[in-house]
Amino acid sequence: MPPMTPTPDTALPPLGTAMIPNAHDMQLAAESRLTIGALAKSSGDVTFTVAGEGGVTTPISIPSSAMQLLFAALSEMARGNAVSLLPMNAELTTQQAADILNVSRPYLVGLLEKGDMPFRKVGVQRRVLLRDVVAYKSHTDPDRRAALNELAHLGQELGVGYEA
Repeated sequence: MPPMTPTPDTALPPLGTAMIPNAHDMQLAAESRLTIGALAKSSGDVTFTVAGEGGVTTPISIPSSAMQLLFAALSEMARGNAVSLLPMNAELTTQQAADILNVSRPYLVGLLEKGDMPFRKVGVQRRVLLRDVVAYKSHTDPDRRAALNELAHLGQELGVGYEA
């Protein structure tokens, strides 16, 4: 059988488009994520055969890093969460960056103006690189978790119903 013809990139949704799973997608993601997860644990590339419409099959090789990404996407879809894919050099609006950090937009603007995160201006609008947002988040998340644990511990000591 002839190999499947790749579809042009224009047929794909643009990067950053949220893919919201329906019930069928969630079920299929839940079933396939375990197999993909086992394959993602391998240290090398993964080769398997893909069957397309009309029974046309073709072997493909996928890097293990992409398999890990696919496993993560399927895991989120199985939980009913929307998934989007963005390159690390993508420019975000302040609202998009604030949403990723789970903070308000004014708070994020304050971080930018203090110099806590690099940004550039396009006219009067600020733009932040996703890689800078991710770096900031990975730097501050441990401190945020520690503060939340301390608050939970204090609440437990004071008997206000919070548990660590």
